[in-house]
Amino acid sequence: MDNSPSASHRGAVSPFRQPKAVWAVAFACVISFMGIGLVDPILPALAESLHATPSQVSLLFSSYLIVTAVAMLIVGSFSSRFGAKRTLVIGLAVIVVFAALAGTSDSINGIVGFRAGWGLGNALFIATSLAVIVASASGGFGGAIILYETALGLGIAVGPLLGGELGAISWRGPFFGVAVLMAIALVATLAFVPDLPRPARPTSPIAPLKALRHRGLLTMGVMALLYNWGFFTMLGYAPYPMKLSAHQLGLVFTAWGLLVAAFSVLFAPRLQARYGTAPVLYANLLGLSIVMAVIAAGVDDPTVVIVAVIVSGAFIGINNTLTTQAVMLVAPVERPVASSAYGFLRFIGGGLAPYVAGRLADATDLGVPFYLGAATFLLAIPVLASGHRLLRQAEQHGGEGESVTPTLTPVGSRANAGTPAVVVAVGAHERAGVIVDAAARFARDTGSPLEVVHVQQTAVVEEQAVDTEDFEAARAAVTAHLDRLAAHGVAATGQVLTSVGDHAAAGRAVAQHAADIHARAVAVGRSPRGPLAQFADGSFTSALTHTADCTVVLVDPDDTPRRLTADSLRELRSGAL
Repeated sequence: MDNSPSASHRGAVSPFRQPKAVWAVAFACVISFMGIGLVDPILPALAESLHATPSQVSLLFSSYLIVTAVAMLIVGSFSSRFGAKRTLVIGLAVIVVFAALAGTSDSINGIVGFRAGWGLGNALFIATSLAVIVASASGGFGGAIILYETALGLGIAVGPLLGGELGAISWRGPFFGVAVLMAIALVATLAFVPDLPRPARPTSPIAPLKALRHRGLLTMGVMALLYNWGFFTMLGYAPYPMKLSAHQLGLVFTAWGLLVAAFSVLFAPRLQARYGTAPVLYANLLGLSIVMAVIAAGVDDPTVVIVAVIVSGAFIGINNTLTTQAVMLVAPVERPVASSAYGFLRFIGGGLAPYVAGRLADATDLGVPFYLGAATFLLAIPVLASGHRLLRQAEQHGGEGESVTPTLTPVGSRANAGTPAVVVAVGAHERAGVIVDAAARFARDTGSPLEVVHVQQTAVVEEQAVDTEDFEAARAAVTAHLDRLAAHGVAATGQVLTSVGDHAAAGRAVAQHAADIHARAVAVGRSPRGPLAQFADGSFTSALTHTADCTVVLVDPDDTPRRLTADSLRELRSGAL
């Protein structure tokens, strides 16, 4: 979670004011996220130039994704032992070498093999890039997350465009282009990214596989496998019936990528906040199934295929974001372990799909693989439904049994259950102290005890989730607040809220906690995030205000506390939490 509850009132902090280390990794992220879409525009050219069938060319996806999947099981253990920076550097170097080798190859089998090596480098990179960006960020990690998401969207959107432009010159162009750009990123990473501390204890290499014994994580992982089967069937085979040049294919998939990025970053969290994770995923998977069936039925009409592929970008953007959210909500294990287990199943589905699609296309006709893709999207719905109860419980209350999200851990003495308290929600931010002090004055004026709830920060982007603050740091922050208040004669209690999801999810969790303890009011501060960021990942205070049973108060060291309502929230939209 970001620091939304405890922010400065002086306006939004720009996410682009980051140290060179963050910019170096963000640049590498753009190139890495280009990796899949980059080759789409050159698939027909590769088949023609190397006298290969579409099913042979599809192995470029299969080798890349299957190796990525298997590597996801061990990269967490590797990184915990050798350090995040070293893992990142090795991943970048592997990508540079194998992308360049793919560009020099004269056979489809050679390119398939080198793409496998590329997949290994990709796994090492994506497993650590978010953690490195967050650890290297200054002035709060919220801006760094926005920058990471921007890099993701830019890479998805620009990859096909660059692949089309370079592929129009030669099919070798995209491979050499990636090698050069990643080499620049490698030099920048070596120069600007500092050595980062390793975890206190290394991760077991079998931890991701053991994590799949948990029903919630396995259910969401299988759902992701089925979704990615359909997704990569489309990505691997849609270019052929379009009958376009490399440049034209680049433009089509750029339009597709823009929709993926926009709906992933801007619209998915809003739909999730309004309707819930599972209902949105049900509708989205059904929409994807319909789009794939349209492609299958209209496979002989290039216009139908082009329009359907572009439209699918909206559904894919939503699914990419919410599937990861669903996994992290129900996963009863550490975030990196859950990410690795989920990534393994997700990429296995993506890797097997192009191979099977190629076999089906060779044996029947080009429409059959798309019908199978439509069926896998549809099959993912009952699989998701089998875990609906776990997901719903985790999303609303933390649930029972396997689900452990969110959780509240007391710090210091427990609150007096007989006296309604004022709860102040804060995060790890330089102004958290003044927000807590302002809330303490409000509690004193109303004759109420004060409870400090510190939201432990977690970032979830695409298939990656990282705890940006460990529990001991969160506990220390609460203890510091309590000690400072005690020195001024203010009795207070504290809690650490461990949550996952967007800002709105944390707001709902605090509202539920306030209801459970029959709080008199919840006090919050202003956010440094601008309106666009709040639209993208939800507003902590909006969700809190709309779901809390008690009064929600905006406390500001320089102003009189204000009760927040729907109308006042609209008035404060440019600076609300």
